[in-house]
Amino acid sequence: MIKQMRYFQAVVRCRNFTEAAEECNISQSAVSQQIQALERELGVKLLNRDRRKFSLTPAGEHFYRKSLILIHDFDRLCEETKLLDQGIKQVFTVGYPRQYHGTELQQIIPEFRQKYPHLPLYLVSGTHDDLYNLLREGKADLVFNDLRRQPADKYVNQFLIQEKVYVELPETSYLGQLSDITMDDLKNTPCIIITTPAQQSDDEAFYRDYFGVQGDFVQAANLEEAQLFVLSNRGYYLSECRQPVNADNSGIQLLPLMKDGKQVTRDYYAFWNNEQTEEYIADFVAMFEEKLGK
Repeated sequence: MIKQMRYFQAVVRCRNFTEAAEECNISQSAVSQQIQALERELGVKLLNRDRRKFSLTPAGEHFYRKSLILIHDFDRLCEETKLLDQGIKQVFTVGYPRQYHGTELQQIIPEFRQKYPHLPLYLVSGTHDDLYNLLREGKADLVFNDLRRQPADKYVNQFLIQEKVYVELPETSYLGQLSDITMDDLKNTPCIIITTPAQQSDDEAFYRDYFGVQGDFVQAANLEEAQLFVLSNRGYYLSECRQPVNADNSGIQLLPLMKDGKQVTRDYYAFWNNEQTEEYIADFVAMFEEKLGK
């Protein structure tokens, strides 16, 4: 019946027996015979035929809609069974930084899903330590992260991009009159960081060591909250982007963060276990790299 259902769906989709036959690579008479056999097996009339035209009966409309779901689930079951037999994990988990605010992931997911339609894709965001632990514990297959610690030999660490760092400030801030800014200029202003209570201490240490933060910190749970804090003048937020454009949020301005006469940058990498040689991992990284403009 599965094959008959596919023929029936092709006829409805093409709205023509001849085109459906060409799509299914069989004769028109064979398609017609298969639809009739399907109707006999179901004991219902699916199509109202009028010479060369046809229309769906109420039962045919119902069967068509439900058959699409059934065939989708059937194909997915078959693909998952094949992947399992080949030793391929049934879920592909990708981790990305909680502060990420680009559109590259949204752009590549449809392309990736088209190439691997039956491989479940799960994305999870987290702090640096969250992502590191997910990878170390085998709960993520691939993570995009900054390089704070020397990775173990068991992991591939592929450089992706160098991001320029900007300071997000409210447009009403007097500091906004500067053309660029340094940490000395911000020493009396709190730094907003996206972190968790458990990791706040480590993240603060990193921000002091890497960026040279001198003032207090304000903890935010996510990017949206961090930018709301900026708008309410609770502090500044260190943002990363490749082009010096205004922030998407109205009321926020970006100033280049400078150190020793150069703009501060931050490097990002793709990490995965070097024992994982699945083609889809390399493909996902390549797609992401392409969207990043490398």
